[in-house]
Amino acid sequence: MNKAVPANQNSVASSVSGAVLSMSLCVAMLIASEFMPASLLTPIADGLAVTEGQAGQAISISGLFAVVASLLTTTLAGNLNRKWILIAMTAIMFVSLVAIALAPDFPVLIFARALLGITIGGFWSLGTSVIMRLVPAERVSSALAVMYAGQAMAAAFAAPVGSYLGAIIGWRGVFWLLAPIVAIDLIWQIATLPSMPAGARMSPATFVRILGRRHFLNGIVAAIVAYIGAFSMFTYLRPFLENTVQVDVQTLSLLFLVLGCCGFLGTWLGGRFSGKHVIRLLQIQPLVMSLSSVGLIIFDQSILAVGLLLAIWGTANTMMSISWMAWLAQTMEDQPEAAGSLIVAAIQSAIMLGAMIGGTLFDHFGIGVTFCGSAAISLVALFLIGSGRRLTG
Repeated sequence: MNKAVPANQNSVASSVSGAVLSMSLCVAMLIASEFMPASLLTPIADGLAVTEGQAGQAISISGLFAVVASLLTTTLAGNLNRKWILIAMTAIMFVSLVAIALAPDFPVLIFARALLGITIGGFWSLGTSVIMRLVPAERVSSALAVMYAGQAMAAAFAAPVGSYLGAIIGWRGVFWLLAPIVAIDLIWQIATLPSMPAGARMSPATFVRILGRRHFLNGIVAAIVAYIGAFSMFTYLRPFLENTVQVDVQTLSLLFLVLGCCGFLGTWLGGRFSGKHVIRLLQIQPLVMSLSSVGLIIFDQSILAVGLLLAIWGTANTMMSISWMAWLAQTMEDQPEAAGSLIVAAIQSAIMLGAMIGGTLFDHFGIGVTFCGSAAISLVALFLIGSGRRLTG
């Protein structure tokens, strides 16, 4: 005979689920806000009377501020309740979206994107540690997968939806549509996130001590190389599809949709297996992404093969984020906030560095060398991960 679950236990479970889902929606809005402008670059440049290159630099400035914010949030936050820090970050994102929609000139756009970068760095630096406080240890991987489902959703639909709606209501209208969703999520977080008092106060010396742990330093280095490999290829995927594969606009959109939708599969696989097999996943991902990048060059005349390889690459790419955060949760239980700050800063820096390396290879040697270079860097990441012993202490 089944025992009835106490009403208060159901209430607690419901509140925790709501908190995790509110964080997932916040992730979706963060990713959409960060990357949607790429699909609106030309109208933004026209609307603010700047070049597309200038508009692109304004968009990328959020990454720089994300690096800074990820390192400073956990130290400057001091003894503040983590619930209200997350809520403050969501409120800053709302202000950023409104400022972008209203931006009368280029400097205001830069300011708004800087605000968004603060939210990105601050939220991600605390995200894993908050999940660890919300759910039992055995459910952390599954909860991380739920949170990262928001990333998969935004990655799949933000660019095509933003481009489509931008043609109808203008680029400002797209950001006006995002703002009320963030406002709803803000209210949801206030209602569902429990009080999370701060632990021991952190200082810059805390980061130095954590980096002194050999296994964590090894993992940070491997993660940086893995993300450099991924984004040195991903950043230049569109010119590859347009100029090498020579797809039309409709096929291009379909391939990007396939790439994004496979993020859902990667999210499920990461949540399902990173709890007990995180090292194995960390080994598989750079190998799969390396082979996929080379395969795209070899089979660039077959749209079917390109679509299949993009699906495989996109699945591994999404698993990578969950796996590294699961590794952090399993190996740095005593310092999740400081460790989270460092790995977020490392990843954001690696994304920018990957784009720079890929751009240099692309400009001087072409797309084939760019993709092969990405594959080689991913293999270096695999070598750094090795058997996994160096990452587990």
